[in-house]
Amino acid sequence: MTVTSGGPGQGRAQPGPRPPGRGGGPAHRLYSVVVFVLLASLDNVAIGLVPPLYGPISDAFNVSGRLLGLVTAVSFLVSAVAAVGWAYVGDRTNRKPLLMVGTLLWAAGTGGSALAGGYLTFLTAQLVAAVGLGAVGSVGFSVVTDLISPTRRGLVMSFWGLSQGIGTLAGTLVGGLLGATDWRRPFLLLTGVGLAATLAYLFTYDVRRGQSEPELAGRLDAGAEYDYRISRADLPRILARRTNRWLILQGLTAQAAFGSLVWLPVLFAERAEAQGYSTSTAVVVGSVFATLFQLGGVLSIVGGLIGDAAQRRTPRGRALVAAVGILAALPFYLVLFFVPVTIDVPDGASGGAVVGAVLASVFTEPSVGLSLLTAVVALALTSANSPNWFALIADVNPPEHRGTVYSLGNLVNGVGRAAGNGLVGVAFQGLRAAFPPPLNFAVGLAAFQLFFIPTGVMYWLASRTSPEDIDNVHDLLHTRADRL
Repeated sequence: MTVTSGGPGQGRAQPGPRPPGRGGGPAHRLYSVVVFVLLASLDNVAIGLVPPLYGPISDAFNVSGRLLGLVTAVSFLVSAVAAVGWAYVGDRTNRKPLLMVGTLLWAAGTGGSALAGGYLTFLTAQLVAAVGLGAVGSVGFSVVTDLISPTRRGLVMSFWGLSQGIGTLAGTLVGGLLGATDWRRPFLLLTGVGLAATLAYLFTYDVRRGQSEPELAGRLDAGAEYDYRISRADLPRILARRTNRWLILQGLTAQAAFGSLVWLPVLFAERAEAQGYSTSTAVVVGSVFATLFQLGGVLSIVGGLIGDAAQRRTPRGRALVAAVGILAALPFYLVLFFVPVTIDVPDGASGGAVVGAVLASVFTEPSVGLSLLTAVVALALTSANSPNWFALIADVNPPEHRGTVYSLGNLVNGVGRAAGNGLVGVAFQGLRAAFPPPLNFAVGLAAFQLFFIPTGVMYWLASRTSPEDIDNVHDLLHTRADRL
């Protein structure tokens, strides 16, 4: 049945029987939240596996590193395009089966990557995984927003975003450590974890659409169903919301900057090789340094809390917090790439020994300590972007639109990230003539962080339009509650 959310009293599907076995006790809900957050993390482990292994994989397939960079860039884009389709279907139907199918797809693609015998097979497997990844992010976002009270969206979405960031870091670390001598091992490990995650989905709580909205809570508790669903006719209305336009467009420039940062392990690996370390040790060093330096992302929780507090004071709050964080981080990124780092680790030692030496250098080498402090501040500031972006999408859209809006934003994010990831590789090669490695990597990464400037401006513009859009959603839900 075609339904829409075009206006009060329109777009409702005919009431049907309530699905059996919803569950929903405190323990069941907690289990479901944990599963969704962990799966968001695991999906990003899959994303983070490949960049630290560009060297070993390119050697195994006898292709250039730029072709491996192309795999990552195209995978970002394919995942983002697929997410739009997954999200649209998820905003119309039962979301749990879609999440299970998506997880199985990325697990299959990851397993196929481990078994690939050549570059084209590896590329195909990565694209299969990317299609599955598109489901988990977009459909999962829609589910999680239905579990969160609007007053706590910034905080809880910070855990959602943090889990994704931790997953990417874990992928970088696991790829560098397990894949230093055999690049296929981390892919096989993640395949098994993905299959286990699919099984975990079977026992999650069947989250009701719109159940977190105060305007609808009383009616839903009384047994009513929020049966509004998206249709193609809603797409122009989604884009007509001015805040949606700014939230979607900012991803083009923000992700151009963030996409370039997947090369951070390569920058530190190049620095290690320039200091005389072997390639295998340099790969581990690069992965550990990049992981360590991105720990500031943990402070996204603070950004979410500040966003919640600011939003209670003014409906412009979340967007203003994101704008200030993005713009204030820029100088710290520029410093990070150029601070010289003295690396003192045992060449050829085990991964554990190298990790221990790198961690010790934080306290024994002033250059490493300064770099870590700069990185933590930079990541802490930019991490205010993620939870407030998630929360704003939920604030300015009715429940049946959120997965689709998220996926449209994620599509633009994917284009920006693919561009940043791919073009910065070209920039490194172009800069090589004037700046020998690793300086060419530092200059290229620094230049791409300038994309944060238009990102901050767009968040400021969103802060001007969001109050009206938020009020419109509240009015719409009040009207619908009266008709349930």
